[in-house]
Amino acid sequence: MSTGALKKLKVTAYKDDRYSEKVGDGDFDTLLNPETYKFTYKVEYTEAQGQGTSATQPKYVRTPPEDLELDFLFDRTGVLKGKSNTSGDGIIDDLETFKRIVFDYSGDEHKPNYLMIGWGTLLFKGTLTEMNIEFKLFGSDGTPLRAVAKTKFKGSVEDNLRVARENNNSPDLTHIRVVKDGDTLPLMTYRIYGDSKYYLQVAQVNNLQNFRKLKAGQKIMFPPIEKAT
Repeated sequence: MSTGALKKLKVTAYKDDRYSEKVGDGDFDTLLNPETYKFTYKVEYTEAQGQGTSATQPKYVRTPPEDLELDFLFDRTGVLKGKSNTSGDGIIDDLETFKRIVFDYSGDEHKPNYLMIGWGTLLFKGTLTEMNIEFKLFGSDGTPLRAVAKTKFKGSVEDNLRVARENNNSPDLTHIRVVKDGDTLPLMTYRIYGDSKYYLQVAQVNNLQNFRKLKAGQKIMFPPIEKAT
């Protein structure tokens, strides 16, 4: 049940793509919650056409991470409680703080920070791809007092979560499987390809000297079926 308390959209910066190590002073609470936000989803296909054919049959390639578009308001006009231009710098300091979190280059990771954006049912993980800042109102001396940062983010999912979500068993993809007690190479090969006859090729790809004695915890690579034939 809602308590009626106003929750602000929050951006939290992380150093790693598993979102386990937060950046110091890497939290940003939006001044006003957004009126809208926009997700964009895409599906990529190849349109390669065979020689001598008159039409193409699009073939699925992948589903890239979703994009998020979101606007952030910055205001020091005094209209909003506690946000007057007391420093004389207008919204410059506010923008610099925001840019440091979402845009600036991280020397440790050699790339911008990983970001988690949360508000209500919105929980998004990704990185900034584009930001445009539009200045809208100025003081008598030209100091910017209001601006809107229009941002675009590219989604990302941790590898272990991505694998669990996709659970993709297509024989056209490379798979890494961990041996469990009772597993045999023919049985594991059957699970991937639907036929155990490829187990010798899998053993060769993995340089298994004794494929009859697999050890629990051992990792086995199963290549696309074309490479195993």
